[in-house]
Amino acid sequence: MRYLVFAALSLCLAACDKVADKSLETAPEQSKQEIVTDPSVRPVDEIARAYVVLALAFGEYDENYVDAYTGPGEWREEALAAEKSLSELFEEATGLAAELALTKPVESELARVKMLRGNVRAMMARIRMVRGETLGFNDETALIYDAVVPVIDTATFDAALAKLDAVLPGEGSVAERRDALQQQLTVPDDKIEEIIRTAIAECRARTLQHYVLPENEKFVLELVRDKPWSGYNYYQGDFESLIQINLDQPFRISRALDLGCHEGYPGHHVWNIFTERNLLKENGWIEFYVFPLFSPGAFFAEGSANYGVDIAFPADEKLAYERDVLYPIAGLDPALAPVQGEVAEATRQLQFVTVYVARKYLDGEITRDQAVETVQKYSLVSKSRAEQSVDFMETYRGYVINYSLGYNMIKAYIEANAETNDQRWDEFGRLLRTPTGASDIALAK
Repeated sequence: MRYLVFAALSLCLAACDKVADKSLETAPEQSKQEIVTDPSVRPVDEIARAYVVLALAFGEYDENYVDAYTGPGEWREEALAAEKSLSELFEEATGLAAELALTKPVESELARVKMLRGNVRAMMARIRMVRGETLGFNDETALIYDAVVPVIDTATFDAALAKLDAVLPGEGSVAERRDALQQQLTVPDDKIEEIIRTAIAECRARTLQHYVLPENEKFVLELVRDKPWSGYNYYQGDFESLIQINLDQPFRISRALDLGCHEGYPGHHVWNIFTERNLLKENGWIEFYVFPLFSPGAFFAEGSANYGVDIAFPADEKLAYERDVLYPIAGLDPALAPVQGEVAEATRQLQFVTVYVARKYLDGEITRDQAVETVQKYSLVSKSRAEQSVDFMETYRGYVINYSLGYNMIKAYIEANAETNDQRWDEFGRLLRTPTGASDIALAK
C-alpha cells in the first residue's frame, strides 16, 4: 500500500489548499499578550472559549459531535441556555473563522491557531450536513479531516486475497478457510475479560518504559454489546478513561493487543492524558476542554492509536507475546501462531476496504446491500460483521479514513524521521504533545 500512502500526501495537500484559510504568519517578536494586531479581533483565549461553548451548543443537535468535555459546568449551562438554531450556530462559527483568519499568532501558538481554524472549519461543514446538505465523500473528509484518500484500485485487494489463498490451510474457498482459522482463534467467553486485561497491562508496561504518566492515571473497562464499533475510549478527564469493548462479534485473540494499544496505551488513553496535561493544563489552551469527534484531530487520534501497536510490539513481538502468553490463557493452540502471522500480514493489504466501500456507498454509487456484499467479499467477514461495518459507515461517514490513511501517513512520517524503535517512541511522544493534523504530517520534512 506504499503507493497509496505517498499519493495521499499530495492529494491531502491539494484538498487542504482548496479549503484552508490564509497561511499562518509567524511573529516571534510578539509576546503572548500581543497575539493579534487587528483591534477588531479578540485574543485567542477569548476566541477559544467562544469555540468551546459553540461546540457544546452544536452537540445538542449532533449527538456524536462532542466526544469528550472536561471543562467548567457553567460553560455547558451557558451553551444550553442560549438555545440557538443551527443557522445561528453556523453564523457564529463563520464569525469565529473570520476572526481566526485575521489572528497573527506568535511562533509558539502557530499549531494552536491552525488547529482552531481547522476545528471551526470542520464544525461549519458538520453543521451544513446536520442541516440536510449533502457533501461528497471527498469534500467531507477534506473539510473535516484535512485529508482525501486517493482513488483505490481493487487490484490491491485481489492480490491480498490471492496471497491469503496461498497461506490459508485446509480446503474450500478463501472465506471458508479464513473463517475456519478464525474459529480456532476465538477466545472463549469466560476468558475474554482476562485476555483483554492482560493485554492492556502489557501495553501499559511497554508504554511506561518510554513515557512518564501521571500517578493517578487509570481506566475502567466495560464489556458491552449492540454497538456499531468494536472498541471505544470515553475520556473522563483527570487522566481517566472508560474503555468499552463490544462483544457483538466473536472475540479473536489478535484483537486483544490491537484494542489494548489502540484504546489504551499508547493510544487514545495516553493521547488524552498528554492533551490534558501538556496542552490544556501546562499551556492553558482551553479549547482542549472539548474534543469534537468530527475534526482534524480525529485523523491523528485514530491513526496514532493504530500505529501505537507497531511501536509497542515491533517486528514479530506482537505475535510472540500472543503465542507465549495470550494463547495459553485462552486455551488456544500456540502452533496456530505462525499461520495467524502470515494471515495478518496479507490482511493488512485489505485495510482500505472500508474506505473504498464507504465512499461508493455514501456517494450513492452502490446500495446498502451491495456495500455489505463488498465488505464480505474483500474483508472476508460474516454477513453480520459486514452489516456492523456498514452501520459504522452510516453513523460516522467519512470518519472511516482516519484508521487507514491516518495510520499509513503517521507510520510513513515517523519511520522517515526515526531509525530505531526508541527514536520512534520519542517522535511519537512529540506528536502526542503537539496539535497535529494530516497536512502537518504531509508538509513536514
